[in-house]
Amino acid sequence: MPSARDVLTPDALAMLQTVASTGSFAGAARALNLVPSALSYRVRQIEDALDVLLFDRSARQARITEAGAELLREAARLLGEIDAVANRVKRVATGWEPMLTIAVDSVIARDPLLDLATAFFALDPPTRLKLRDETLLGTIEALTSGEADLAIGAVLDAASLAFTATGIRSRPIGELCFVYAVAPHHPLARLPEPLTDAVLRQHRAVAAADSVRSGPSMTVNLVGGQDVLTVPSMQAKLNAQLHGLGGGFLPEPMARPYIEAGHLVERKTERQPPLATMHCAWRVRSAGGPGRALEWWLAQFEHEATRRALLERHRGR
Repeated sequence: MPSARDVLTPDALAMLQTVASTGSFAGAARALNLVPSALSYRVRQIEDALDVLLFDRSARQARITEAGAELLREAARLLGEIDAVANRVKRVATGWEPMLTIAVDSVIARDPLLDLATAFFALDPPTRLKLRDETLLGTIEALTSGEADLAIGAVLDAASLAFTATGIRSRPIGELCFVYAVAPHHPLARLPEPLTDAVLRQHRAVAAADSVRSGPSMTVNLVGGQDVLTVPSMQAKLNAQLHGLGGGFLPEPMARPYIEAGHLVERKTERQPPLATMHCAWRVRSAGGPGRALEWWLAQFEHEATRRALLERHRGR
């Protein structure tokens, strides 16, 4: 006996929908250009495979049963999904990637990023978009490990530039300044400036953990012997410092609205504040150029206003 998987084909589901809409096997047979006995046999095959009665044949009309109605509800959904998949496959064949994964460093402003995603989806692409949060070397690692196609906000030092030999390309987005800040009620808010390393060592630092999964992680601007509260992202670091849990360097555009509102206090330090060059980086395919989705995203980085917004337009600015 055929299984349900054998008999529930798209054509069979469409046939059942025709029987239900015409209300008779004879009418459905005419609509489908089939002999009525052939149509009845196919319906019976489906019923036998499912071990349920789909149509009540006791009257002149072919009245659909509850089980049949449930099958047709699911059939409508399945046929719609099949059409959507077929359409997506056709469009993917024109050069669109089925999926584009973007690793986004936690220093990148999320509102401009989501604005870009909105503009991308306005193209009605067949490409599904996956955004993943990363920090420090974890951002470039997502790319080199093959888990992401594009990285935004990657920190590339001399060692990282060796990745270009493995099919990774990059371009600078811009420079990102950092400021040292603490909550107004934190003890460091009242001490004389500049704050020395010896003074900082006496107070807890808040650090954003490197999301790298293999190999050494990156530690930035911590004083040896200092107590450290480690949090998963730059946004979490900002929140911890707003609560007075510690001090540390924050991206200036992220901290500035809170400094101006009096929720954070900027402090001068003896050590030079960090100045980082942020990059976008992407994987190069072994044959041909980038897919159309990646190509679109890379084109956005040609605009200075977009690059600046990704680094500077944090919530509150």
